[in-house]
Amino acid sequence: MLASAVDVTGPQPTPALTQAGYDAGGSAGLGLRRALLDALVQTPAERIDFIEVAPENWIGVGGRAGKRLRACSERWPMFCHGLSLSLGGPAPLDAELLDGIAGFLEEHRVPLYSEHLSWCSDEGQLYELMPIPFTMAAVRHVASRIDQVQDRLRRRIAIENVSFYAAPGAEMDELDFVTEVVRQADCDLLLDVNNVFVNSINHGYDARNFIAALPSAAITCLHVAGHFRQDPDLIIDSHGAAVIDPVWQLLDHAYTCHGLRPTLLERDFNFPPLAELLAEVDTIRGIQQRHRLPPAAGVPDAAMTAGDD
Repeated sequence: MLASAVDVTGPQPTPALTQAGYDAGGSAGLGLRRALLDALVQTPAERIDFIEVAPENWIGVGGRAGKRLRACSERWPMFCHGLSLSLGGPAPLDAELLDGIAGFLEEHRVPLYSEHLSWCSDEGQLYELMPIPFTMAAVRHVASRIDQVQDRLRRRIAIENVSFYAAPGAEMDELDFVTEVVRQADCDLLLDVNNVFVNSINHGYDARNFIAALPSAAITCLHVAGHFRQDPDLIIDSHGAAVIDPVWQLLDHAYTCHGLRPTLLERDFNFPPLAELLAEVDTIRGIQQRHRLPPAAGVPDAAMTAGDD
């Protein structure tokens, strides 16, 4: 059980994204990494709509890097995407970390906070996002821990569907597991479109059907990213390459099924010039724009042509 010294009144609603000063639905963001800081502070503010950081990488950071982070959070709304809560883990939740995250979210006026539907620690940090068994017992365990997190942070959080490479002891499929966790925890869902694509290849399911079956009302944000194809039937979720056409097509399909949501481009290494990343952000905006425009009479909806991946 998570020990708490704070007055808890239950999770508060996620702040309305429109209060953050931009189009809450059709907005396109970029994941902030330290390698991008110098270039980003020189970037015209209108080139992106929001940024996203992992709070664990920035809590307590001062000096030049801290000042530049502050400059970015003052120019753009900042979302946060956690790495270390270990929502599915066996060890008690880290109360000190949660309090640090709470302070960071408040300091930077963060409208959306999300975490991975995975586990990453026991008596120590594994620095890897491990899959949670797809069982009802695991659903109850994770939902209880999400409830504790939401109480501690006094806000709703979103959980992200993760990529995984094995499903030991599964009693249900990934879709049912994710959906049931969201239902029991009464939390939001961050839909990672690339992870759906990766898992659909690695585990042989229909990505479009998976996305269509997710609960629309719970989806609060989307992610896209690149990956590495190791073999025809094995893809590694690397975040180290450009987004490929089939993933852009799935993003388009997600908007068709669920409507526009804030959508973030992730890139963790192999950084190209910032202009190339901004061009991918513009691709997000272009797909969103198509969904804002009514189809012309007698003209079929535009379709993207799949390229080689």
